[in-house]
Amino acid sequence: MFEEIKKNFGFGCMRLPMKGGRVDNKQCCQMVDYFLEQGFNYFDTAHGYLLGMSEKALKKCLVDRHPRDSFVLANKLTENYFKKEQDIKPFFEKQLKICGVDYFDFYLLHAQNSENYKKYKKCNAYEQVFELKKAGKIKHVGLSFHDTADVLDMILTEYPNVEFVQIQLNYIDYNSPAVQGKECYEVCRKHNKPVIVMEPVKGGTLVNLPDEAKSILNNLNGGSPATYAIRYTASFDGVFMTLSGMSNMEQMKDNISAMKDFKPLNEEETNAINAVCDVLNKANLIPCTACRYCIEGCPKNILIPDIFSLMNIKNLGKDWNPGFYYDSVCTRNHGKAKDCIGCGKCEHICPQHLHIRDLLKKVSKEFD
Repeated sequence: MFEEIKKNFGFGCMRLPMKGGRVDNKQCCQMVDYFLEQGFNYFDTAHGYLLGMSEKALKKCLVDRHPRDSFVLANKLTENYFKKEQDIKPFFEKQLKICGVDYFDFYLLHAQNSENYKKYKKCNAYEQVFELKKAGKIKHVGLSFHDTADVLDMILTEYPNVEFVQIQLNYIDYNSPAVQGKECYEVCRKHNKPVIVMEPVKGGTLVNLPDEAKSILNNLNGGSPATYAIRYTASFDGVFMTLSGMSNMEQMKDNISAMKDFKPLNEEETNAINAVCDVLNKANLIPCTACRYCIEGCPKNILIPDIFSLMNIKNLGKDWNPGFYYDSVCTRNHGKAKDCIGCGKCEHICPQHLHIRDLLKKVSKEFD
């Protein structure tokens, strides 16, 4: 399909290993080297990942240390970094410089939805990106998407020359009326667009399972919660790449163990995944993927994903004290849920379309 890609598993660089608030370059280099040694070569980043540190880390740990033809690099055009049409190409050139490359193999119109698509249209963003492809600075143009299936259908109808689509697909979101994983996947198939999957483990939600759900997978006698979730997404027809945001070598080795010699889920494993879905749906979890887009613009500096994680832990009945971590860790130097002023900046940027202001009120009743 895309000849430069060796295997159907990619290194998502939104959750790189961190140390003291910076990317742990030593561990990142080890992970990059191991990833390549195991026969994988797809790396995915964006300018805003890790507050700009992701691109820089990839230059130091990947680009400066390995031949350009040994890896495939994907980057994105994000709406925060351009206001008018004339801003797009200078921003793109800036990304090339930061990453230390002359071209991107894959370039995506980032996080498309019904609202920001208007801005991309107004600024002729799609046309600009396709001009960059003609100039040889991009090999493949696609889009990443967070909205309802009808919006995706509209975009692909208006821009049929888009080569691939990156969607959120995992076993808990597949039938979600908010994420519409199934419906978005079907739109991609309708338009004959190859699919890249993001959030296969939903920001760790499908790794840190409640005991009842974990025991269902343990009874299969092989694999981890993460590997079952990744293999679930990779089993779909038309999915040519599944991304995983790995934060340490242990996660990478676990993920690769399932994807080096990939096999689709069998009937027994599929039934187990369905049983896990039943358990999770009863737990009433906040469907946050911890992408952390919401934090940067919060005027009260509230660590929204971390707080939601503690709320989920409490709802799951975990045996450690989320209230202690709320007071002593998450809000010690940051805002509390009760400090939210209701500005809505977080909701505008949230890929999951969560009603964050309402959720923070519920969290505040629980912890404040």
